[in-house]
Amino acid sequence: MAANGIHEELFVNPRAEGADQYYPLNEPVPIGHAFPASLYPQNDPLPLLFQPLSIRGVEFKNRIWVAPMCMYSSDNGHATDFHLVHIGSMALRGAGAIILEATAVLPAGRIAPEDAGLWTDSQIAPLRRIVEFCHAHGTKVGIQLAHAGRKASTYAPWIQDKRDARVGGGRSVAGVVENGWPDEVVGPSEIPHDTGYAYPNPLNQKGIDQVVEAFAAATERCKQVGFDFIEIHGAHGYLLHSFCSPLSNDRDDDYGGSLENRLRFPLAIARRVRAVWGDKPLFYRVSATDWAEGPEKEEKTGEWLQWGIDQSTVLARRLHEEAGMDLIDVSTGGLWKNARIAVFPGYQVPFAAHIKKAVPGLLTGAVGHINSGKQAESYLKEGSADVVLVARELLRNVDLPLEAAQELGVAVKPASQYEMGWVGMMGRRHPW
Repeated sequence: MAANGIHEELFVNPRAEGADQYYPLNEPVPIGHAFPASLYPQNDPLPLLFQPLSIRGVEFKNRIWVAPMCMYSSDNGHATDFHLVHIGSMALRGAGAIILEATAVLPAGRIAPEDAGLWTDSQIAPLRRIVEFCHAHGTKVGIQLAHAGRKASTYAPWIQDKRDARVGGGRSVAGVVENGWPDEVVGPSEIPHDTGYAYPNPLNQKGIDQVVEAFAAATERCKQVGFDFIEIHGAHGYLLHSFCSPLSNDRDDDYGGSLENRLRFPLAIARRVRAVWGDKPLFYRVSATDWAEGPEKEEKTGEWLQWGIDQSTVLARRLHEEAGMDLIDVSTGGLWKNARIAVFPGYQVPFAAHIKKAVPGLLTGAVGHINSGKQAESYLKEGSADVVLVARELLRNVDLPLEAAQELGVAVKPASQYEMGWVGMMGRRHPW
């Protein structure tokens, strides 16, 4: 009560709900969420990029998402404070969702010794800390569950560069004394990814079943961590993709040969993950083409020659129908060592557009050198995708979601602590 006896309104810096320590609550909307048009009339109508998207009751505040990016910075599969800062910085900059990097479901499923993992319960707590930080700042967060297959036990990229500079090329596999596991690398066949990589041990039925159950066990841990969604990594030449492609799979059993057989393993994993995950958002990343020379299919014989968009579409449809897959994250490449790819902004978007048109009801994510708000908005407007996923550009410019809003003339909420840097750029200051 003031000295004159009149009650004054109290102004307290409120606390974000559910956090185990104090963070200011971002209000009236979360970071990266468009302000209501009643406060900022320029937000009516909203560009598609900043319209919320609801998937199985989980609302994503905008459609510019962080794609998974390997950081090669984990401690025996455990997330560290590096990951908290790395992921946390993007949660503070307005991304609609963040997908944590490819996370191995088994130790031998890591790409490199310093890769992330979720094969043991001790890996839950460090991830939960990151998820709780993101949630306290209004950002949905998921994880990409993975197995590297025949591309496992390799060096982190900068270590590979160091080795090549000092002793020359010729080897990419990390040896046992370098914390690798070259003798435990697995794949569909004995075909290595490239010269210098390990020769994979073909998985037998017992090994296949173990991998399926490892994905299931990791999914159970995801529930304990508190992730909002899961993405299954079926791209870039790693284990699931290598079973799909005839270039890496020459088996003559139930997991090789026909398209039906080559899809058996990834579909089994998808169905098992769905059974454990329940009615929560589930995504799948696919490489829509191997980019090998020649056609996907031999017209005269009907033989599949490489993995391509036609088979990817069949896989996407079956994932949607048989495993309730909600979104397909459409990338390309990573399997064929001699691939020649013309890279330019949006070069992979047509593959997402193809699957979106061919599989009604399945959401699609577009990736591939998406660097600006107007570029991202154009893909959504033309119906090529439902969300865009960005990786490298965010490493260069973590403020991309806020800058995309500025570029499109949308007033969105910056983090309260950073508002002074955006005053006059997002519109006038809070009108309340």
